[in-house]
Amino acid sequence: MASPETDAQFQFTGIKKYFNSHTLTGRMNCVLATHRGIALMILYFKLRSKKTSAMKETNINEF
Repeated sequence: MASPETDAQFQFTGIKKYFNSHTLTGRMNCVLATHRGIALMILYFKLRSKKTSAMKETNINEF
């Protein structure tokens, strides 16, 4: 695991400071970002499917 001595040798700047594979915090941020992205995609498709099915039902009833 990463210790304070090894953290000092990696002086990251920008986005690399938060998302890297050398520090424990960087790896944790990558995992959290991945899980949040997957959760957002699932939420988007669940909400989108309800709206499209409702529109299909109204179009069928109109004819």
